[in-house]
Amino acid sequence: MSLFWRIFGLNALVLGTATALLLWAPVTVSVPVLLTEAVILVGGLAVMLVANGTLLRWGLAPLGRLTRLMTTVDLLRPGQRLPVPGAGGGEVSELIRTFNAMLDRLEHERATSSARALLAQEAERRRIAQELHDEVGQSMTAILLVLKRAADDAPEPLRGDLRQAQEITRESLDEVRRLVRRLRPGVLDDLGLVSALTSLTQDFATHTGLRVVRRLDTDLPDLGQEGELVLYRVAQESLTNAARHADARRVEVGLRRADGAVVLEVADDGRGIEAACEGAGIRGMRERALLAGAALDISSTPGTGTRIRLTTPVPRKQR
Repeated sequence: MSLFWRIFGLNALVLGTATALLLWAPVTVSVPVLLTEAVILVGGLAVMLVANGTLLRWGLAPLGRLTRLMTTVDLLRPGQRLPVPGAGGGEVSELIRTFNAMLDRLEHERATSSARALLAQEAERRRIAQELHDEVGQSMTAILLVLKRAADDAPEPLRGDLRQAQEITRESLDEVRRLVRRLRPGVLDDLGLVSALTSLTQDFATHTGLRVVRRLDTDLPDLGQEGELVLYRVAQESLTNAARHADARRVEVGLRRADGAVVLEVADDGRGIEAACEGAGIRGMRERALLAGAALDISSTPGTGTRIRLTTPVPRKQR
């Protein structure tokens, strides 16, 4: 039954009931209208309007749910769907089915485009890290050697200045190496996810002064290069947010095996975040979660800290 005939039928039912009551009920209208007659007519009109409004609200309720979902749907939170009404839904059921199919298509396209963008980003990171390591790093190492030879042969007043320049160059070289590790964690490729997270948290604690507690299981399944990279980047962004925005003193990083998945949890004791104030960092984490088919859950209450949980499914061949 189409939406037109459903609304027409509801109104016809109400008006037919009112007409039947006027025809067969012992009710008459005098001229001029008596007070009791006016009360009965007004009451009947009110009952008819209430019944009509109730039936229309029931009939159009799926459209209201569809409108609310349209205003709140977020492609970075996949799986938001409306149940399709059963028999008799007509045009409303078809509209909801079409909308759900559109969300399926948009989520697939968003995941595909995000995957291409993130893979291109990682390739660019790898290229920049390689150039920093090969070009800038080697050049600064050569400068250190030249400064050392010059300092060894220079007289005492100049030797101190050369030693100072040598120390500044060494600190700059260490910073370049740290940037290279952030851009492309070589330990992730060489030693695996647990070693990479251990190195990341140690470096984070050294540079921020925050206390980092690690709970990393070593008996983990193989997630593949993309899955491990997603876990590493989400942990990296979570630690960065905790240092920059949370005013935290303690951060806990956990990595464990669950039923057919690997779960990463990063929790801090900072000031928390507002759900409506997700920035580019959190949106980036959601896009990375889509790349690995993972589920990202962020729970936070202002004043009690933030907990970020990433559940990454294990590839079927590894289960």
